[in-house]
Amino acid sequence: MEVPERRSRLGWWLLAIALALALAFVAYAFVGTLVLGLFVYYGSRPVYRRVTTRLESETLAAAATLFLLSLPALFLVGYTVAVGVRELSAFTGTGIETYYSRLIPGSTDVPGVLSHPQRLVGSDLGTAWSDFTTAAKSVGIISRSLLTLFLSISFAFFALRDDDRLAAWFRGEMGEDSAVVAYLTAVDEDLAIVYFGNVLTVLLVGVAATVLYNGFAAIAPGAVSFPIPTVFALLTGVATFVPIVVGKLVYVPLTLYFVWQALRVNTRLLWFPAVFFVVSLLLLDLLPQTVVRPYISGRTTHTGLVMFAYILGGVLFGWYGIFLGPLVLVFVVQFADIVFGDLVHGRRITPSSSLSIGSNPPEEK
Repeated sequence: MEVPERRSRLGWWLLAIALALALAFVAYAFVGTLVLGLFVYYGSRPVYRRVTTRLESETLAAAATLFLLSLPALFLVGYTVAVGVRELSAFTGTGIETYYSRLIPGSTDVPGVLSHPQRLVGSDLGTAWSDFTTAAKSVGIISRSLLTLFLSISFAFFALRDDDRLAAWFRGEMGEDSAVVAYLTAVDEDLAIVYFGNVLTVLLVGVAATVLYNGFAAIAPGAVSFPIPTVFALLTGVATFVPIVVGKLVYVPLTLYFVWQALRVNTRLLWFPAVFFVVSLLLLDLLPQTVVRPYISGRTTHTGLVMFAYILGGVLFGWYGIFLGPLVLVFVVQFADIVFGDLVHGRRITPSSSLSIGSNPPEEK
């Protein structure tokens, strides 16, 4: 290779590194937006592919999928979580801002300002200025949240519409049988299961449990109390991560609690825990395991690892950690599966799989 050509290639590599660093910085700055967009994309992709069989326009199909399904689902889940936080605050006697500040850093003042906007008028200058500053911060937090949602939906829209073209370009550049294509294909398959399968199952069970538990709380006899039903519903959704046991971790102790309350007053009230147990068993246990789980059949990332990824991701990073944790897990698992062994032993990296905790890469041709 001639010296001018070497210098030219070196210059292009330096430019590539600079662009990669710029993209990494943007991704770091908007990590919450990107991981939420990825979740919306993978959660919407199976539905989008069905819609495209009925609509010729990919743009229209992507817009219909997002605005008629994904966006209402996000608002429903957000509302359910907000109700659960309010219930927990009332039950424990802890200020609601405490829980919001843990979910969204810097949001401590939002609930108070939204609940008492009249404080901005009719007070002395110092108090009014303090309340105005607090209101401005709250508006800023709400604006950033709406911007994050808008950008995430936009990211998901373009990903749905153009993912096939991007994948075809990448395979053409890297080679259909290359290890990097196998690695990213396996990552894509695992993310589709982790996001669409596991997360949406949890969300569906959580929302269904919210409707069910609040319905039972409304018809409960006076002597049988149903505390914080929405909080227990969200816990039931999270318990769906645990194989076989699933919602039993929540609705069985609740049933025993209702039995204890009924026995203290009148055995005739035992109808309530009996009906609650049967309905919960059918709708929150058997239905997810016999219908939802088989629909998400096939080999997937180890359930225990996924559960810890969701929990630790949320603890470490806040709300977006719920989506970032599984993303990091899938990349690590597939790296260990496809790349690590060949890399350590100095062999040529091939698209082969050796572990049993992730999706298989495509077979070599």
